[in-house]
Amino acid sequence: MPLKAVLFDMDGVIVDTEPLHRKAYFQMFSDFGIEVSEELYSSFTGASTKKVCNTVIEKYSLKATHDELAVIKRKYFKHFFYHDADFDLIPGVKDLIEHYFENNIKLVLASSASMTTINMVFEKFALEKYFIGKISGADLKESKPHPEIFLLATEIAKEPKENCMVIEDSTNGILAAHSAQIFCTAYKSEHSVNQNYEKADLLITDFKEIESDKMDHYFKDFLPFEI
Repeated sequence: MPLKAVLFDMDGVIVDTEPLHRKAYFQMFSDFGIEVSEELYSSFTGASTKKVCNTVIEKYSLKATHDELAVIKRKYFKHFFYHDADFDLIPGVKDLIEHYFENNIKLVLASSASMTTINMVFEKFALEKYFIGKISGADLKESKPHPEIFLLATEIAKEPKENCMVIEDSTNGILAAHSAQIFCTAYKSEHSVNQNYEKADLLITDFKEIESDKMDHYFKDFLPFEI
């Protein structure tokens, strides 16, 4: 089956915002005079801003609401987003996006990030023209590893699942693509930590490996599992 549409995750595939979140959180912690250990911060991985703020309020007996903490954290995140010199696209991903676009392959963003963050990324790096649709998992009933986001992405692409590919970097995203029975390429970067790639159909470390002319070879052996 020829490749007709690619469904991109964002964080860890197009950009890596985790260092920005980290800087924003620790600046907010400093404002409140609290010292959060690496062990405690690591436990926040994948947690919502509300949960993180409620946890530190309880642990450090802060006299503030989670909304007040969240506003401060988001202010710092926005500052670092626009002013951190190290924040950039994942190496090679812009070339891949342009390659697909020039070869008439439809692109849909399917990210767990908020639409606000998605739009900030698309504006900063001028990505809007390449994508026919954007989905924020924050607006859906289910979150990854549920397949809802990728099934919706195929509807936006108006292509059969057999002609689509997901690019993911996380265990939950890979499981979501697997459950949706869509070919999944897992991107493993130097920043990838403790992710399970077992359910991915292809594992790469360089985006050049999945340029369109190479995908027919991978697709011919792809047999979606039966639910």
